[in-house]
Amino acid sequence: MAPAEQDALALREQLFHERVRECIICALLFASLYVLCHFIITHFKKHTDFAAAHDDEDAAANRIALGLCTFTLAVALGAVLLLPFSIISNEVLLSFPQNYYIQWLNGSLIHGLWNLVFLFSNLSLVFLMPFAYFFTESEGFAGSKKGIMARVYETSVVLLLLSLLVLGMVWVASAIVGNDAASRQSLYDLWEYYLPYLYSCISLFGVLLLLLCTPFGLSTMFTVTGKLLVKPRLLEDLDEQLSCTRLEEAAVSHRI
Repeated sequence: MAPAEQDALALREQLFHERVRECIICALLFASLYVLCHFIITHFKKHTDFAAAHDDEDAAANRIALGLCTFTLAVALGAVLLLPFSIISNEVLLSFPQNYYIQWLNGSLIHGLWNLVFLFSNLSLVFLMPFAYFFTESEGFAGSKKGIMARVYETSVVLLLLSLLVLGMVWVASAIVGNDAASRQSLYDLWEYYLPYLYSCISLFGVLLLLLCTPFGLSTMFTVTGKLLVKPRLLEDLDEQLSCTRLEEAAVSHRI
């Protein structure tokens, strides 16, 4: 085998091992976030009546919805922690550039994590969360056999209709505000244009909702804190309190 072929084979093998290592690291990170989010959701989840042990179908539907919500929360938590993780990994690499055991914190891993977070964020936002909601509310089509699959069929149909409605609204909005004629006439660039645009619109709506709700939340927090805490008595007149106490003592003594 020629030296050039050996170098190419060694390079392909190195790239393969790096890809496998990145997949293992991403899987371990997501598994850790999933377990943490499962404990968080089960801690705050209320025990409803439809999750009782005597109703296997409703209990199974509840477990499926719980798994989807846990997956979505894990993706959201990963999206929140991704920027601090990127900054910390960069600082660690700059501090220890020659350390062999931390070379896996490279740009390829961060880039792969960003791509996975973007993919699963769109998947959770467009499909998983609506599916979990409609799945818990579904009962199957009229006349069909009851069961989990009947609920899945009904949820899939409702989710498909909702997806078509949302994509139609996004397409109309892009046709109104956009300047690219090709993007207004075609839906073939769904992945490269419409999903990022939809993701940006929903993110903007979430930011506006946050800006609207934050002042009310802060005012409520300060109101509750003011009711729970005891106000300090630093500015009170002690002589006046002493005089009032003496008058009350004299009044009680006169009554006795």
